[in-house]
Amino acid sequence: MADNNEYIQSLSNAINSRREWLENSELTKLKEELRTFQTAFSSLYHIYLKKGLIHEDPYKAEARVGEIEIPETGPFSEMERIEQLSIRLSNYDNQLDFLVNFYQFNTEFLTLERMKRILSLVKYIDWAHLNPDNQSPNTRAVVDITNQIKVGGDPLSSNLISKSLSSLSRTTGTISSYLKVLSDFNREVYKLELRTAVTGTMPPAEAAQIAHIKKKFAAALPGKAFYPDLVEEVIREDYSKEGPALQENILKLLQITENKPKTVKEQVSFKTTLIEGIHVIGSVGATLDEIGAKFDENEMLLENRKKRFWEKVKWLMQQVLNKEPEPIIYEVEYTDSTRGTTVREKVNFYNFREEITRKARGMTAVSVRGNALARLESMQDDQLVTFLAKSIRDIQSLHRTLSALDDFFKAAVDQEDREKVRGIKPELATIKNAIVKANQKRYDYTARKEEEEQLKRLGISSES
Repeated sequence: MADNNEYIQSLSNAINSRREWLENSELTKLKEELRTFQTAFSSLYHIYLKKGLIHEDPYKAEARVGEIEIPETGPFSEMERIEQLSIRLSNYDNQLDFLVNFYQFNTEFLTLERMKRILSLVKYIDWAHLNPDNQSPNTRAVVDITNQIKVGGDPLSSNLISKSLSSLSRTTGTISSYLKVLSDFNREVYKLELRTAVTGTMPPAEAAQIAHIKKKFAAALPGKAFYPDLVEEVIREDYSKEGPALQENILKLLQITENKPKTVKEQVSFKTTLIEGIHVIGSVGATLDEIGAKFDENEMLLENRKKRFWEKVKWLMQQVLNKEPEPIIYEVEYTDSTRGTTVREKVNFYNFREEITRKARGMTAVSVRGNALARLESMQDDQLVTFLAKSIRDIQSLHRTLSALDDFFKAAVDQEDREKVRGIKPELATIKNAIVKANQKRYDYTARKEEEEQLKRLGISSES
């Protein structure tokens, strides 16, 4: 028995190391996955209630759970469907809540029997295979009420349901993997206890027979479940020709392998949407320069017609002496779309012309990549939202005045000079289109942030 005693010592050391790893690492992850699972189901459950597809269980709050019990899985008639599904899903929600909030997540508490209960609870609905032909009556009923919401034309509910179902399907697989690792560990713990308390105290001839082991088992391990398959494994590993190879495999199984860091999935940045909107509105810089050049020609055409001979001489002298020109005030009008009224505005042309140039330079600066992009990316989302909103308002105001001046120039010149006026309708359309696109980016950002916040309140990750 010397070799076997050596194996028992090696096995005991390996189990202790693996227990520490499981409790410090894997069991914490298991609980996190179960919490994600429970939250995703709870989201679904409350959507079903909100849509009236199931009824609130009047006894739900009074239910007391002392141990995980799998809700009813049997068939039900069509007439019973709503009542049965309401009761079963309410019970299911309670059981998941008990599991996540009251179960102990350590290797001593999570016995083989309790892990079977957890796995059965997680797979109560076949989340990975939701289809009308599923063998489970509960799964088929869930498929039916889920489809009713999807065809009901409620995009937000449909999106939340899709997120929840995706999360439930994913976590089912992950939870099963963690439970498999824990189950393999517990099997070896059970077998080690069997060796130290039962077979290790028996003559080898008797220890190699399951009938003799069973007789001594109840007295040596009172209250412990007797698993014939695990007893058979102990006999093969300790008393058969293939034993040494089997024992070596067990020790390898219990070794802790260092997991390579997983590549973190890059989150989709909502900030990108805002920056795209800023670049769109910034693209009108060149268009503003084109408008400025046309307005210069229109102003010269109009003022040359208005100036008398001595006024032109005076104007030329001012240019020679580099004096500030006298202000030119144009009175324009436009319709206030919010009030439906006509608004008259006095425009100081030279000041407004400088504003066009200044805006063109500013817009061009933010539309250029490189340093400008780096500055934008360094800003917080709320700063970008404010910057984009202000840029859109400024360009909308500028667009309104530009359009009014365009109409003014066409109406102010003599009939014979109207063909000489440089119109800016194509440029105005370009600016309008940029405003629409930038606004759309802003609305997209707001909608996605609101959806993300709602998913967070429901405990669902946006990447699930």
